[in-house]
Amino acid sequence: MLKGLSNLANLPGILKQAQEMSGKLQQLNAELKTKKVTGAAGGGLVEVDANGLGEALAVRIDPSLIEKQDRELLEDLLPAAINAAQQKAKDLHAQSMQSLAGGINLPGLGEALGGLSNMQPPTA
Repeated sequence: MLKGLSNLANLPGILKQAQEMSGKLQQLNAELKTKKVTGAAGGGLVEVDANGLGEALAVRIDPSLIEKQDRELLEDLLPAAINAAQQKAKDLHAQSMQSLAGGINLPGLGEALGGLSNMQPPTA
């Protein structure tokens, strides 16, 4: 009847591990914020730099695209470049998480990181 209570003796150790992991995750996020990835579209006509958290930092548009005044093409290429940068940031984040886990394939890690594909650009 009280078999489950034996696991409570390990609670302080579990809480300590959770605190350590939380600190490591905060450190990882701070490090990712300093990393830079670049997504491109249209053969490099549009490039977007983002940090490792997927936040857009800069956009470069080839002058020839501006000269053509092709608004539709620009409207298509911008989201594509942003999405490419965010995917690279997601991949960088996943690699960093695996490194943090010591290269161990943790069950559920892929699903937990899957939410990163839905990262939204920061709002100003």
